[in-house]
Amino acid sequence: MLTVVTGASGFLGGALVRSLLAENRQIRAVDLERGPGLAGLDVEWMPADVLDASSLEASFQGAGIVYHLAAVISVTGDPTGRVWAVNVDGVRNVAEMALSAGVRRLVHCSSVHAYDLRAGEHPVTETSPRATAAGLPVYDRSKAAGEAALMEVIDRGLDAVIVNPSGVIGPYDFAPSRMGSVFLALFRGRLPALIDGGFDWVDVRDVASSMLAAETQGRRGENYLLPGHHRSLPELAAVAEQVTGVPKPTFTVPMWFARLWSPLGDIVSRSTGNPLWYTSESLHALRFDPAVSGAKAETELGHRPRPFEDSVRDIYDWFTDQGLLL
Repeated sequence: MLTVVTGASGFLGGALVRSLLAENRQIRAVDLERGPGLAGLDVEWMPADVLDASSLEASFQGAGIVYHLAAVISVTGDPTGRVWAVNVDGVRNVAEMALSAGVRRLVHCSSVHAYDLRAGEHPVTETSPRATAAGLPVYDRSKAAGEAALMEVIDRGLDAVIVNPSGVIGPYDFAPSRMGSVFLALFRGRLPALIDGGFDWVDVRDVASSMLAAETQGRRGENYLLPGHHRSLPELAAVAEQVTGVPKPTFTVPMWFARLWSPLGDIVSRSTGNPLWYTSESLHALRFDPAVSGAKAETELGHRPRPFEDSVRDIYDWFTDQGLLL
């Protein structure tokens, strides 16, 4: 049975494709470009844009299962409108094409950011308020709106399930991701200060494993939060220091001070693309510092996140293998 993965060249896409290959699955990898994360992997490659319905139609021909990962992550707003377009209209297009193609099941990767992290619910669960308020980051609102668009197609007969990972970290981070850049900066001594805030961090391999479980065990139309372990940024840096021996930054900036300077971070991050600047939107999640419940995914999908320390060790081992820590 043919399995299609959209966003296959991304961080999570590469991990998921590797997990699918371990099951001897026939895979069609779909993305705008074939990135290094797919190099050497035995997959059928097909370029496509989730905003182009005709390219999606060709990509889904003969597909039994579709994993939809293609998305735009942003902590600097949506100046071009592409975040909203891909995360909402793209989801709708994928869902419509999956329904038309007779796909047996669609597994949609959303995010914990689809929930209103400022609502004060601890822990966040699948029934917590969604990120719909106008004052929330556009990325958060786009993930919630994308799920709503998908639910409309589910109501018309599509069999789909939604997973909501927390902050994803781990090896095979070719780009690297924003957090991958943070781990590299910690090793290189290029992160002058930490922020007094935290988040929940989950290993990319555990997300991939639970997505496979969602394909066969998830209930139609249900959400499954996929958390890992809550760590503050100082705690995360302390683990990185234990693994690498490189001293962590000694200075931790209070959240109120970081928020005061975040407008400058917005400007610099937008103009330079430097992922290490704290922006208003990146501080949003760290500020509300959510605990995330994985009880539902643990019970129904067998979600079992590995120890946080193992993930950090594997991150640096992989960076070493790639020659990035020389």
